[in-house]
Amino acid sequence: MAIGSIDRSPPPFFRQGLSALTKLLLCAALAVFLMAADRRLKLIEPLRAALATVLLPVQRALMLPVELAGGIGTHAQGLRQAIANESAAQARLAAQAVRAARAEQLAIENARLRALLELRPALPVRSISAEVMYEASDIYSRKVFIDRGATHGVVAGAPVINDAGVLGQVTRVYPLTSVVTLLTDKDAAVPVLNARTQQRSAAFGGADGGMELRFLAGNADVQVGDLLVTGGVDGVYPPALPVAKVAQVDRRAESGFARVLATPVAPIDGVRHVLVLEPVGAQLPPRPEEVPPEPAKPSRGGKAARP
Repeated sequence: MAIGSIDRSPPPFFRQGLSALTKLLLCAALAVFLMAADRRLKLIEPLRAALATVLLPVQRALMLPVELAGGIGTHAQGLRQAIANESAAQARLAAQAVRAARAEQLAIENARLRALLELRPALPVRSISAEVMYEASDIYSRKVFIDRGATHGVVAGAPVINDAGVLGQVTRVYPLTSVVTLLTDKDAAVPVLNARTQQRSAAFGGADGGMELRFLAGNADVQVGDLLVTGGVDGVYPPALPVAKVAQVDRRAESGFARVLATPVAPIDGVRHVLVLEPVGAQLPPRPEEVPPEPAKPSRGGKAARP
């Protein structure tokens, strides 16, 4: 055998290709090229879409047990929550039934007492439902526009309430809209009655986004948490409507008055539907006109007698 025909190639175990560092650099360069091409030219987008379409049934099949287990857990939790809500609703209905029966009994007793004392019956409060359209553009006032006006029977000075309590008062009436000044406005003022002590006072708006009771003596019996309601003797608001709760009482030694801050019971922000009540004064009978004094009769001497 000739020497030149001998296979001089090394065995496969001893063959050496590119170094590991070179392979790393080539793979890194290829990866960067593919990412740049996919980012700029969207070359792999069709392949990715086709692969996602092919693998979608497989993904659905693999996610089915997980969704089934989650659905069972959600159903069980929803069932427990529904049972709890039903129990709470039944308890509330029972409490409301008791309160309704008590209120009906009190109404009957009130009617009997009024008939016994020969007092006129309580005035029915007529109301108009309205919706808040938008707030006034003045950032220094708290006023809103409602979609009811003079053509719907709204009058200036009408109280505006919702299911929580008093919101404000109509201050300007247009044919189809009206302006409501909210309780927290700096120009708002409401006569209130302390439900605990039956003490009358006036609540003014504009006190740090809340209300303030002014002109109260420093030793006045007022406490944090007292409920302030309408008194019903101002000719505007019906009686016993919730207005605010006392939030802070500051009795200053150097002043003869106490600084009392209150928070409105009804939420001022986010209100959509309201009721516009007819002022109580519009339902009362007219006041008797004052009779002018009779002129003094002249005396015998021709001169008017002195009173």
